[in-house]
Amino acid sequence: MIQISNKGKVILAGAGPGDPDLISLKALKYLQIADVVLTDRLVSPVLVDEYARKDAEVIYVGKQCSKGIHTPQKDINDLMVEFAQLGKLVLRLKGGDVSLFSNVLDELNVLVENGIPYEIVPGVSAAFGAAAYTGIPLTAREYSRGVRFLTLYDLKNVKNEQWKDWANTEDTLVFYMSGQRLNSLSNQLLNNGIDKNKGIAIVQQATTPDQRTTVFSFEELKTKELPEFEYVPTLLIVGNVVNLHQKFAWFSEKNNTESYFDNHKILFQNAI
Repeated sequence: MIQISNKGKVILAGAGPGDPDLISLKALKYLQIADVVLTDRLVSPVLVDEYARKDAEVIYVGKQCSKGIHTPQKDINDLMVEFAQLGKLVLRLKGGDVSLFSNVLDELNVLVENGIPYEIVPGVSAAFGAAAYTGIPLTAREYSRGVRFLTLYDLKNVKNEQWKDWANTEDTLVFYMSGQRLNSLSNQLLNNGIDKNKGIAIVQQATTPDQRTTVFSFEELKTKELPEFEYVPTLLIVGNVVNLHQKFAWFSEKNNTESYFDNHKILFQNAI
């Protein structure tokens, strides 16, 4: 159930990884009633265009530092506080899940410091979306008993012991925001003895009509160079489970986006 207050309030919500159908019903309900929507770049535009209140103030606060697009976190914090103190219901809408590889800690701190009521609404993380839409289960009997969510933003600070652990673990490794470090990652894992039968899946634009999945075994990577990829957003999946992709892939990855977004305009019309 959603909780409506006469006072200002901030909702920190995940919108899912790209496919607008993957937003939770609760996040959708808040989108339909929020006075102000602060939305990330990776949130499907269909959601905001079709389901935000028509008189809501929508502010785009996305980040894509590699292309010079950057909304400082302080500006986002200030906007949340400013609107909430005016008695507004503010929806801070993030791509994926709100608590995984986001700046949620900064936002929680500023809300608590200013005594602003808030709520956290989980979303489908990019890892779960990419795994589902590529037919790669993150854990599976005889393939992987665990999964780790990682990032290589501080590549220079990864110690040799960590590389050895990643190369030899039976866990599935999922690397967020690491597409531009793909060659470094594959080389380090090879140098540290990763099983040649394991695979690496490069998933671009997961769960959208532009999804592209490329899979290599580490045996292939011993003799082949990785091609160039469009890196944002890209998620990397490493492990034995990648070998299941060919058998269980169900999502058609084609250039034809025929009426995809048009077909989703009826999404949850009767949600509330």
